[in-house]
Amino acid sequence: MASLSPLAPKTQVVLAPLDGVRLASHACGLRYQGRTDLMIAELAAGTTVAGVFTKSLTASAPVLWCREALKGGGARLVVVNSGNANAFTGQAGVASVRRTVEVAAKQCGCKPEEVFIASTGTIGVPLDDSKITEAFGAAFGGLAVDKWSDAAKAILTTDTYPKTATRTARIGGVDVRINGFCKGAGMIAPDMATMLAFVFTDATLPAAVLQELLAKGTVKSFNSITVDSDTSTSDTLLAFATGKVSHAKVSGPKDPALRDFRKKFEDLLLDLALQVVRDGEGASKFVKITVTGAASARAAKTIGMAIANSPLVKTAVAGEDANWGRIVMAVGKSGEKADRDRLSIRIGGVEVAHNGQVVAGYDEAPVTAHMKGTDIVFEVDIGVGRGKATVWTCDLTHDYIDINGSYRT
Repeated sequence: MASLSPLAPKTQVVLAPLDGVRLASHACGLRYQGRTDLMIAELAAGTTVAGVFTKSLTASAPVLWCREALKGGGARLVVVNSGNANAFTGQAGVASVRRTVEVAAKQCGCKPEEVFIASTGTIGVPLDDSKITEAFGAAFGGLAVDKWSDAAKAILTTDTYPKTATRTARIGGVDVRINGFCKGAGMIAPDMATMLAFVFTDATLPAAVLQELLAKGTVKSFNSITVDSDTSTSDTLLAFATGKVSHAKVSGPKDPALRDFRKKFEDLLLDLALQVVRDGEGASKFVKITVTGAASARAAKTIGMAIANSPLVKTAVAGEDANWGRIVMAVGKSGEKADRDRLSIRIGGVEVAHNGQVVAGYDEAPVTAHMKGTDIVFEVDIGVGRGKATVWTCDLTHDYIDINGSYRT
């Protein structure tokens, strides 16, 4: 694992046991030596599942499997490997998933469609699934309720730290727990979720309710971040409800009893998503971009992403250059409605441009000081409507090139 990101949280969140979930990790030697690369999560009978996946037209074999399995609404097992994405591997990749699922289902005593598979790592390399299935005996033997940290570590690739989060919420006056962990550092411009993310709750929720909560929660979390504008073939976000806590029956996704759960659930998703940005490959700055005054919320998000994905903006941040002209450029190229003479920009809370031009008496000193920090804030008002959105990204440094230029070696 690479040196810890300078933007990493000061302490890692420790996840407490969650009723209905047992986890294990194992070293299969798929690519990495001297570390675990297989994670298994066993779920209680009756667990419901929801998921969102990459919209990439070259989606991996595990993604294709999960999309179909999701239709059943139930889950008993999650099998995840790192080091090999099993993507762009043709029918061999599909067969690899099928073999893994069948052996896992037999080991667990469940239906194949209750097994969910995810893989991350190098694209285009055939996966030797025998290394996974031969490890099942030892891995299943190590299942325990307190292996959350081990599980989170086993799914990492270029990440510098495991990403974990937990919340306690109330449904009908009863406490329920939500635990989650994810991985991702590069190839992050999710068009659904992040590279791999898994969220578990002991609440009792129908699959359809959990699906709507997850889909909506993804919009303002995982779908509002970017590291490098590239969407992975393997992006998978799965949520599971074990039903081990008895509480008031939930009638639907808009049930008032879900108000606190929905808030905590969405907060956990955002927490995990922002940890991905803070672990962006080579990142030294965390950037929050708020866009207001756009023609619509959708337009505001598109403009925000145009700024966040601009190599010129990202390198200016890396170089601690308060070059707000690059923000203007990114707004203009977004394709959304904008008016040059209504545009206003703040950096670190300091207004640098108003109504299309630099503010009178502009003093760059406080802005330059802000750019030298690690948490950068851009606020852009388009001046043409009421749409608003917030997105998050990181800077682009030479370390990003170093990491990805040598990824396969």
